[in-house]
Amino acid sequence: MIPTAHVFEGTADNYPLENELKKEDFEGHGLDVYQGPMITVLGTSLQNKDILKFFLESSWKAVGLEMEGAHYQKAIQAASKIRNNIRPDIVLRYAYYASDNPLITGHTLASGSLGEEGVKPTYLITWKILDKILNS
Repeated sequence: MIPTAHVFEGTADNYPLENELKKEDFEGHGLDVYQGPMITVLGTSLQNKDILKFFLESSWKAVGLEMEGAHYQKAIQAASKIRNNIRPDIVLRYAYYASDNPLITGHTLASGSLGEEGVKPTYLITWKILDKILNS
């Protein structure tokens, strides 16, 4: 999942972001890739199919649920745009993969052979971020 914004569920806090990673960066590797807003929820009990469906079908068009993004983006924006602790033109590269609570029992990232590629989403995200850093 490639976020274009972090929306803090239950609050008015919304953090649009310029993500250098794009959906196209991850296509063609045998994985489903989604790009759009991510909803930051307050706990794992809210990371469920019904909440995801609600936000996906709403005007938010959210592609995923997570628990950290809004907090991270809030800190990044405060440090770069208000406090001047980091450069305001910081390059953001956000990507998520669904890892710990599959919708289908037994379908975890580690359920197949790790082979030479390890956990493919993790390795692919790392490879793409390193590629962007080294070639920019």
